[in-house]
Amino acid sequence: MIKKLIIDPTAKNSICTLRDTISNEIFPIVKSKRTIVILCIGTDRSTGDSLGPIVGDKLKFLVRNRVALYGNLQYPVHAKNISDIITEINSKYNNPFTIAIDACLGNIQNVGKIILESKPLHPGSAMNKSLPQVGDLSITGIVNMCGAMEFMVLQNTRLFTVMQLADTISKGLYHSILKTIGGKSNTSFLQNAEA
Repeated sequence: MIKKLIIDPTAKNSICTLRDTISNEIFPIVKSKRTIVILCIGTDRSTGDSLGPIVGDKLKFLVRNRVALYGNLQYPVHAKNISDIITEINSKYNNPFTIAIDACLGNIQNVGKIILESKPLHPGSAMNKSLPQVGDLSITGIVNMCGAMEFMVLQNTRLFTVMQLADTISKGLYHSILKTIGGKSNTSFLQNAEA
């Protein structure tokens, strides 16, 4: 159980820290033969909210036996389809372990950092949207400051910050899957969540 781990992507060991933390969390899941679902939430229509789809795009090649991926730049998982996607995941897989990835707004000192927690995330909360919580493990990237006019803040987020977060998250996840499941690919599990 990860209470709350904050990772700075600019630190030398950030990818290793992410890899090892996720590996420790998913190792018993892998042993129990549960499917791991990587759910990348967000939209490519807003720079600040594009973290999830960018991570999904970077991980498209990761899909293999017992690893499914939902959400990328072509088929994003967003406010309008997330309820249907969650229903699809729960009907398709028996007791899946979901790793949910999303952007969020936070305190100025944490902008550009990654938060890892063993609890669901609440997509759309920055925009006061009432969406279902999702995830057994949540990975959030703090893309900008919270405060007033969240929509404008997300629209005016630096792409550099989003890309730096996406690179670290995708590499950490990739290496944790290699470490726990191995490298043999099985593309039949690739899921495209169409809008």
